[in-house]
Amino acid sequence: MTDLITRIKQQLFLPAEAKRAIRRDRVSVASRPDPGIDAVVEAGLRWLGVAQDRSASQDGGVARHYSVVSGWGASYPETTGYIVPTCIHFARALGRPELDVRARRMLDWLVSIQMPGGGFQGGMINASRKVPVTFNTGQILMGLAAGTVAYGDTYAPAMRQAADWLATTIDPDGCWRKHATPFAKRGEKAYETHVTWGLLEALRVERNPVWEQAARMNIDWAIGKQQANGWVADCCLTLPATPLTHTLGYYLRGLLEAFEYFQDERYLAATRRTADGLLGALRPDGWLPGRLASDWNAAVDWVCLTGSVQIAHTWLRLYQLTGEEHYLRAGRLANGFVRRTVLIEGSEQAVGGVQGSYPISGLYGQWEYLNWACKFMLDSVWLEKQVEQGRH
Repeated sequence: MTDLITRIKQQLFLPAEAKRAIRRDRVSVASRPDPGIDAVVEAGLRWLGVAQDRSASQDGGVARHYSVVSGWGASYPETTGYIVPTCIHFARALGRPELDVRARRMLDWLVSIQMPGGGFQGGMINASRKVPVTFNTGQILMGLAAGTVAYGDTYAPAMRQAADWLATTIDPDGCWRKHATPFAKRGEKAYETHVTWGLLEALRVERNPVWEQAARMNIDWAIGKQQANGWVADCCLTLPATPLTHTLGYYLRGLLEAFEYFQDERYLAATRRTADGLLGALRPDGWLPGRLASDWNAAVDWVCLTGSVQIAHTWLRLYQLTGEEHYLRAGRLANGFVRRTVLIEGSEQAVGGVQGSYPISGLYGQWEYLNWACKFMLDSVWLEKQVEQGRH
């Protein structure tokens, strides 16, 4: 009761925009119309462009967030890195050359901030503590690899330096411990399989046995964190006993990309164990709790929208690989839920953006539209569209 009273008092002093967002989220998502895939793709791409143009640091990177309390944040190297492949994809898929221009601005900025040795800093560009961080480097590596494929060798040296740095800083058991982010709780992070995905993207551009060995080592180590029911230990930024769907989504994608690259059935089986556990947490209306306990029961009463679309993407990929309809149904439900939270009309800072949480007062990205939430939404709904087209 005390926590509830505190939250009510805090909300009384919020700015008008935040109060409007609270009122909007009191309307059940199930009662909102689904704007459809094409509409949210158009709106989401526009929002990412606004986030790049309005970044508080004005450097070519993408603003970490728009807050209904404090406005636009500074550029975020980590997520700008993996927004690059999304921009390049849609430049090709939709015939939108202006997205190539945006992607190259992002890449040029990222190359300019690469640290000696090949790593990249954690946090926003204006972070007070700037040290090379494993996770952020892996995410930016995805963008450097995509940029090398799309635009030639301009970005290849930075890609090689980042991949070399990751491959040579991994511990002998396959865990990265030496260069942890100062912005999360200390300890091992199973979700750094998403770092391995960065290495795999570099390997798809250029074969390198050292990179490949590091990728294998990490995936094998991370599978050891998996419980029999698919739940994953040490798979959260701050609360490993109740991981975010966001970090579980990272873990899953890394495993699945490793299967696609190595064609090792162990990696597909591990992906399915966690993906199947998550199926039991999904409600019929597409609501997926933002944190989950080790028995897959809800640990919070809000949705982490980023995690929902990340996991939906993996379910849809599993449908493509297995033909099992329950993965398709789950992916549609989770994507549909998130689409219904996306505004198609209104102010430029909100239209096409994806909230950290639903409701917006939830405790992941509270009061914020997050750039990576938008990126993963775009990727996931587009995959849904491709799946549907393939069925007809």
